[in-house]
Amino acid sequence: MINISEKALIDLEFPTVCAQLSQYCITDKGQEKALKLTPYSTYKSIYFHLHQTEEYKSSALQEKPIPNHGFESVDEAIKILNIEGSVMELNGFRKILNLSETTNIHIKYFQKYKELYPNLYRSTQPIEYTTAIVDEIRRIIDKFGDIKNDATPELFRIRKTINIAKGKINSSFSKALSKYSSYGYLDEIRESVVDSVRVLAVTAMHKRKVKGAMMGSSKSGNIVYIQPEETQQSERELDEAEYEEKEEVNKILKGLTNYLRPFVDLLKQYQNYLSEVDLISAKVKYAELYEGLLPKITTDKEIYLKDAYHPLLLINHNKIGEKTYPQDITLNDSQQIIVISGPNAGGKSITLKTIGLVQVMLQAGMLVPVHEYSRICFFDKILTDIGDNQSIENHLSTYSYRLKNMRKFLKTCDDKTLFLIDEFGTGSDPELGGALAETFLEVFHEKKAYGIITTHYANLKMMANENPEIVNANMAFDSYTMEPLFELKLGEAGSSFTFEVAQKNGIPFSLINRAKKKVERGKIRFDKSIAKLQMERSKLAKTNSELKSKTDETRKEQEKLDEINSKIQQKLESYQELYDSNQRMIGIGEKIDKIGLQYFNNKNKKQLYSNVLKIIERENSKRIKQTRKEEKIQREKEKKVKEEAQKKVEKIRTQKKKEKAKEEEKASKTPEKPVFKEGDSVRMQDGRAVGTIDKFEKGKVVVNYGMFITSVSDEQLELVKRAK
Repeated sequence: MINISEKALIDLEFPTVCAQLSQYCITDKGQEKALKLTPYSTYKSIYFHLHQTEEYKSSALQEKPIPNHGFESVDEAIKILNIEGSVMELNGFRKILNLSETTNIHIKYFQKYKELYPNLYRSTQPIEYTTAIVDEIRRIIDKFGDIKNDATPELFRIRKTINIAKGKINSSFSKALSKYSSYGYLDEIRESVVDSVRVLAVTAMHKRKVKGAMMGSSKSGNIVYIQPEETQQSERELDEAEYEEKEEVNKILKGLTNYLRPFVDLLKQYQNYLSEVDLISAKVKYAELYEGLLPKITTDKEIYLKDAYHPLLLINHNKIGEKTYPQDITLNDSQQIIVISGPNAGGKSITLKTIGLVQVMLQAGMLVPVHEYSRICFFDKILTDIGDNQSIENHLSTYSYRLKNMRKFLKTCDDKTLFLIDEFGTGSDPELGGALAETFLEVFHEKKAYGIITTHYANLKMMANENPEIVNANMAFDSYTMEPLFELKLGEAGSSFTFEVAQKNGIPFSLINRAKKKVERGKIRFDKSIAKLQMERSKLAKTNSELKSKTDETRKEQEKLDEINSKIQQKLESYQELYDSNQRMIGIGEKIDKIGLQYFNNKNKKQLYSNVLKIIERENSKRIKQTRKEEKIQREKEKKVKEEAQKKVEKIRTQKKKEKAKEEEKASKTPEKPVFKEGDSVRMQDGRAVGTIDKFEKGKVVVNYGMFITSVSDEQLELVKRAK
């Protein structure tokens, strides 16, 4: 039997989720259920409601979605039906009619599509399908919510009498109106209505000349309202008939009320069913805010949450466009308890609440914001100690209250318990409180309970380091900027960065050093080692990120190259086919040319026909028989390849022409290189000294400058004067 305390739900902010969920219900009863929603009491019930929610979500993909489930509460109508001899008003029958019709539509729909929605269909099975309520109400009440004229023969007679009386009144009143109007006894408005009776608007001076009953006068007294004598008899007949109608209608409604009285339990079932559908619909709509889904529910005792978000935080951040950081968390037999440490404001408490809230929502039949590969089991108990739990009512300090809470935890926790404790062991002397907290943790471990705690206590970090089933974790923190990264890292304890954070916030370095001296050197070294490990992890993470980025870039480049190679290969194959086809045509042309030459020499037509026919038959033997459609496709393909090849050839020709033109232009602009000979006067380019060429040796020119002789390339020389 699952029993999750109200305190745990409040600690995990589940009532806030319920309040937001209720806003997506379209009925009052659905809203009530949403606000009172709690985790279901059995595993079977959880499975059932989760699958109902998943089925309703899938209905959006179907051609014919689930019918409308809206209805108005019939609680007041049911109260009246429970009172013997009572009579219900027309509005109550209208609500019951709508409720019955809507439920019947649902029963028939899920009967028809029970293969698609087996769990939603199961909800309709206990409800009796009957049209008796609808048929009887519709027999008496029309679509506008009024009693039908033919509801009973007596009512039909009475209403006929009423219509006749109204006709007489209108006829006699019209005559009186016309008569007294012609006499000039009436005011300009001529007539009015007093107490639902048509009256003549007679001027005060002529009131004694008009026969009838005086019904009143205007404020000024200038007009007197008189019911003409001609209509009084018919009016009395109408009053009597309307009284009879009222009595008959009351009799009919009483009869209909008595008829519906045995259906009270069925109406309660109807209302409960539709409000449950409303709640399921609201769960699906609410899940759309955070892209909720149904993870794999495992019978093994484990939690594997991948990309788990805190639902309330995600919804709020999505509204303001702020990023929300997901967490990956695993709890199983080899990783039974996680001890999260690290500086404040790093996201420890949010991580704790994320696991708890996701678990509670799932056990309440709601979809949750996790990756589809996540796996979750159910727990009988979820124990929480989160936030400031000072109990003013019981005059308990925070630590006293937490100890009282721990007593409950130790008493109730077992192997089907999930415990979540924030700032475990705080509120007392760090050394003594830490020792007590360590003992508590040992008991939780011995009882095979799963849990997550956050702490700053070094002894708890050491305990996690020494016990294989208790795992250290930290919220990643940038040790250079002292900014949280909101990422849970398993396997290492987190440094509190106490002195680093103090330094960042402007505490003088001298005071920090004095504080360090007051703390045991071993503890400082331990915290410093943890901080160093976190820095190394941060560097490693950055390196991994860069490597991953490089790998992704390389992969994308390789994909591009593969795509280009594939296109080139296709082009080559197409061009090869075109080349082979052209070569074949050239070969056939050569053969025909040879046969033509023979015919030119011998004029033997028979031999000519025979030789040509042989060539055609030989070529036809190589052909594959194709349909006209295939031939057309083949021709179009060849045409396309030829056009493409032609474009390429034209492009190459154009390019060669441009290159040739450039070379010619360059040649025209470049002066001809002079041919040197012995005795020519020359000088170095951009030089002043003039020398004489003595000889040519090993591809070099030997130039005599008088004072010295040098060998240079002829490209470095320019002619000054030719030798005679």
